[in-house]
Amino acid sequence: MLIQAGIDFNIPFAVLDPDPAAPCAGMTEFFCGKLTDYETVIDFGSRCDIITIEIENVNTDALKELKRKGKQVYPEPEVIELIQDKRVQKTFYRDNGVPTAEFFLTDNAADVTRHRSFLPFVNKLGREGYDGRGVQVMRHEDDLEKAWDKPGLVEKLVDFQKEIAVIVARNNKGEIKTFPVVEMVFHPVHNLVEYLFSPADLKPDVARQADRIARNIIEKLSMTGILAVEMFVTQTGEVLVNEIAPRPHNSGHQTIEANMTSQYEQHLRAILNLPLGDTSTLLPSAMVNLLGEPGYSGPAQYQGFEEVIQTPGVFVHLYGKKVTKPFRKMGHVTIVDRDITSLRKKAEFVKTTLKVIA
Repeated sequence: MLIQAGIDFNIPFAVLDPDPAAPCAGMTEFFCGKLTDYETVIDFGSRCDIITIEIENVNTDALKELKRKGKQVYPEPEVIELIQDKRVQKTFYRDNGVPTAEFFLTDNAADVTRHRSFLPFVNKLGREGYDGRGVQVMRHEDDLEKAWDKPGLVEKLVDFQKEIAVIVARNNKGEIKTFPVVEMVFHPVHNLVEYLFSPADLKPDVARQADRIARNIIEKLSMTGILAVEMFVTQTGEVLVNEIAPRPHNSGHQTIEANMTSQYEQHLRAILNLPLGDTSTLLPSAMVNLLGEPGYSGPAQYQGFEEVIQTPGVFVHLYGKKVTKPFRKMGHVTIVDRDITSLRKKAEFVKTTLKVIA
């Protein structure tokens, strides 16, 4: 999707991905290799003028060396490194006055168990957890036997009314722009976004609070690029930061059809140090994540595709992943409609009709 946005600006791309059958392999200059291998990242990055990421699990030592050699690396390697470790990320919030849930750092399972009086809480792995992995809710003492036996943290379980997100961008000149706040609905077990609505149904003061927090974080990080800030709205209307992602994100996919500038074009504008685009909403929108169905693994097939694409205001984006497995992200669907009731009905129709099977 970043490449698609870049075509309009006549930008040539090269891509490094560990999967030889990666969706972009046939679209651009492609290199197959491990993102965490120092020499692989150095070799690839040496061919590029500007380097950016779509996943945080990358060798930041290599990115720092490329930056030292004069390559432009966005987001900055130091920012990626901070976000790679949830322990460091949470400490950054605390040190910079960013509102977030109360937490304790833990070194192992025994350490988690010692915080039993802090229950209920969420036990998170410090590193290598993403897309709902490395996160587990613990409500009772019996749950403590599942504690991660690696460095992590325990975070007070937030009694929230909504989960929201703000996509914020910053270029090298320091210009900052945000997209309207979106409301997310997560899968109850796998902790993945199932669908979202934009703009979020919030009181104006809560939306302003979320916007201010997102702007403050990207400014404190001095980050170049696009940043997704995921937040909770508590029962009392307080906004607390959950996690951040320094890249185009699930919570911004709907911007392709629903906003004046997409998150992908905005990311390119930011890393090219161009003026940032207008983020105004064109139409209310919803986004449905297209996940692999439970019980199916193998060559992907799309059930209900024709029924969905004949619905007005529905836009299907298939990612081109050849193999599906349960809850793998295989694409997304954006729905736009001037009528909110109709929008929600269409989102539910897409969610129950379009299935990825094998």
